[in-house]
Amino acid sequence: MKLIKTLLLLALVNSCMHLFAQKQQRGTAAKRPNIVIIISDDHAYQTISAYGSKLMKTPNIDRIANEGVRFDKAYVTNSICGPSRAVILTGKYSHKNGFKDNESSVFNGDQDSFAKQLQRGGYQTAWIGKWHLESKPQGFDFWQVLPNQGQYFNPDFDMMDGSKKRIDGYVTNVITDEAENWLDKRDESKPFCLVIGHKATHRVWLPDTADLGRFDKVNFPLPANFYDTYQNRKAAEIQDMSIEKTMLMGYDLKMFGSDDKENKDGNFSRMNAAQSAKVDAYYKPIEAQFNALKLQGKALTEWKFQRYMRDYLSTATSLDRNIGRTLDYLDQHGLSKNTIVIYLSDQGFYMGEHGWFDKRWIYEESFRTPMVMRYPGQVKAGTVSNRFVMNLDIAPTVLDAAGLPIPKDIQGISMLPALKNHADKGRQVLYYHYYENGEHSVSPHFGIRTKRYKLIRFYKRVVEWELYDLQKDPHEMDNKYGKKGYETITADLYKELNRQINKFEDQDALQILNER
Repeated sequence: MKLIKTLLLLALVNSCMHLFAQKQQRGTAAKRPNIVIIISDDHAYQTISAYGSKLMKTPNIDRIANEGVRFDKAYVTNSICGPSRAVILTGKYSHKNGFKDNESSVFNGDQDSFAKQLQRGGYQTAWIGKWHLESKPQGFDFWQVLPNQGQYFNPDFDMMDGSKKRIDGYVTNVITDEAENWLDKRDESKPFCLVIGHKATHRVWLPDTADLGRFDKVNFPLPANFYDTYQNRKAAEIQDMSIEKTMLMGYDLKMFGSDDKENKDGNFSRMNAAQSAKVDAYYKPIEAQFNALKLQGKALTEWKFQRYMRDYLSTATSLDRNIGRTLDYLDQHGLSKNTIVIYLSDQGFYMGEHGWFDKRWIYEESFRTPMVMRYPGQVKAGTVSNRFVMNLDIAPTVLDAAGLPIPKDIQGISMLPALKNHADKGRQVLYYHYYENGEHSVSPHFGIRTKRYKLIRFYKRVVEWELYDLQKDPHEMDNKYGKKGYETITADLYKELNRQINKFEDQDALQILNER
């Protein structure tokens, strides 16, 4: 009998301790910040007014920057869609997380990620929108993702139960709707982390019908190096991503003539009658005017540039508007004061610089990405950071903010200490490695960027070195590699590149470097 009483007492004590632990965890969870990460696709920092752009206004992205921090030196590790998302999820370089390119990589969801760490730490997690990692998401209590690149109109979604779901509407609006639906249904006793993956502003830059023609009265200035001749830069010379030669009249610019509409990336064939009527009413008169002009040479190239800019920026208008919707939702539901909001693109993009569109290069326009963050009570409003940060740093930053340990194999650095301690200089060197060897004929390469210099090693298709003095040559037009007077600088940069490769254990790059 005495033994039974003792066992009952122990059971009661254990139960009380369990209830106390649960209560304590709930109390801690209530203080831990919610996290919203908004990832766009191919959104150029040059088009964001928070970064000083005169091309368009982005009041909602600007709001995040004004109420938090704008990172003026934010970069990516590998400027291509899927690999960038894998880096964001894992906090590891492509050679470590295994997703190196969009050609053949499939993300191994069994590996660790910040989502899994948050989930184990009591967070409710969700990813809604573009995923593009070729495997089912893991580490999320809820996910609803676009197959592959997704479609602009009436998009399909892959659902957790294995089904597909088509939702009528414009993709940026639909993704925001679905994110709000999840927020409405979430478990309010837990902190949450929601990743919103937007398709915009990915090629083929198809605007919402409400935004068609928004920039038609604007004549955009050509970038100063629009007619770059790529002198002493063989890799740039052989690329296949120029507005002049590569941008397609039908697929990209919607000037179809007699072409089958399926050449429009399947976007037009998905439209309902009302959507199709609005789109045709906009593009067909433009096509008629274009046909009458019979443009050739530079006049044709510059016409293509203007059309590209107008469609791209109109697509970006919807993106910014929907970011505003997400911010408004947080305000209206009393979540703003305890929610971190991070906005970034998966990489940068060319808006005619060097005569290009697309991304991939270690050159600044594609290497650099927009990144702004709002963290009320922790990051002072209106902060501008000139420290080097990378998409690699998202994972450790959110884990740090959540009060969770950062796994030792994460290669990124939490951005929070540097934001709170201005004496913390953070990293001094950026390391980059691009692998893809197919689309747009961009030669695979790796390299480093310091505060002033950039050293690049191209190793397939073109095999060469490039060196840029970014202080004297910010647009990277004058390759100084092998030039007299740069011998010491080159030697020092080579040693630093070697250090970075060894630091991040990039064995492929190390082997190539040893074949110098």
